[in-house]
Amino acid sequence: MSRVIRPYGDATGDGMVQVSFTLPIPHDKRAEGAAAQLAAKMGIDPALVVHAKAMGPDFTFFVVYGRVNHLVELDKVVVLERDFPLLTPKEVNARIKKQLRRPLVVVGACIGTDAHTVGIDAILNIKGFAGEKGLEYYAGFEVHNLGAQVPVPELVEAAGRVKADAVLVSQVVTQRDAHLHNTEEMTAAFREAFPRARRPLLVVGGPRFDESMAEQLGVDRIFGRGTTPAEVASYLVHRIVGAGSA
Repeated sequence: MSRVIRPYGDATGDGMVQVSFTLPIPHDKRAEGAAAQLAAKMGIDPALVVHAKAMGPDFTFFVVYGRVNHLVELDKVVVLERDFPLLTPKEVNARIKKQLRRPLVVVGACIGTDAHTVGIDAILNIKGFAGEKGLEYYAGFEVHNLGAQVPVPELVEAAGRVKADAVLVSQVVTQRDAHLHNTEEMTAAFREAFPRARRPLLVVGGPRFDESMAEQLGVDRIFGRGTTPAEVASYLVHRIVGAGSA
């Protein structure tokens, strides 16, 4: 029998949830009624509009609180588990030095019109993220951070020029699936520019990516929100250097 759980709000198993959304309608009583109607169609019953705020003259942002009857079947939850060991910086550097015998070259960028460098900087910059140093801190990595709004041809050219082992791309802007379209454009460009045996490892990351879509998008790995530099470093070593002992 599948193990099932219900959402928790005020008491265990009460099924209470909170959702937020925006409707293209000015803020008034009718707008709040529209929000309650939408919530009811989503299966929230009763639905209480607990917050409504005008977003300019033509839009309203809502927060709705209420009960759902849906269950979560934990035995049917599918996630992408980490399939490589998490290494310390010392272990990463030792493995690269012993087995690759040269720096592991990484090129990073935000492509297209995406100007949000916080993600790529968190992984690459020496200051890092969540108390972990970025890849620039590792002696075994040679890091080229191209920054924001990098055209795909420029990224491809840079990867070829420095003989990159891996290309890391961060995508935060997701309107109209821009992160997916940009990734597909990038993978197509690398397939055209590099023979398969010489193509760098392609890694993308961002808060709205589905980690299970790597094959569909043509990349080697997708990292989601909360990814740390150590995870990326360990993955690169696992794929490029190999799984031998340091």
